[in-house]
Amino acid sequence: MKKSNACIFVLFVSLFLNACSSPAKFATENVDLNITPEHAVAESTNLQSTQVLWGGIIVSSANLKQETQFEVLAYPLDSDHRPDVDKTPLGRFIAIQQGYLEISDFAQGRLISISGMLQDTRTGNIGETQYTYPVIDISQLHLWEKKTVSSEPQFRFGVGIRL
Repeated sequence: MKKSNACIFVLFVSLFLNACSSPAKFATENVDLNITPEHAVAESTNLQSTQVLWGGIIVSSANLKQETQFEVLAYPLDSDHRPDVDKTPLGRFIAIQQGYLEISDFAQGRLISISGMLQDTRTGNIGETQYTYPVIDISQLHLWEKKTVSSEPQFRFGVGIRL
């Protein structure tokens, strides 16, 4: 009898902890969520110092002398601010984090969401094509957990309140 009570307790604790896990929290009161990277390039002089919230797939990352730089292929964000890679890409952007971040954690292909201030634009190449990137100075970032791919069906059950 004690063993079954322990199993039930573990089950309820697991459900509770799963319900308490929350997505990334970004302050959006001063953010214009309608600005895309393509729009930021087209209106770069008018949008400098505008707070944005973008996310996407990391294309590349590099540690520079005093900062870490990410090139990101932007996607629309879902209600949890996670990039929705099933939608059409919105362009690319460069994000700058002052100081050092371990780029092996921020590897190519990982999903990231970034909030920050639009700075300027920078010209670079994608293959042989010249491209203009909007640049943001990161104030907050969230690296999304890697999703595991399994050939077996996966079921998830959770109980909780999301605010």
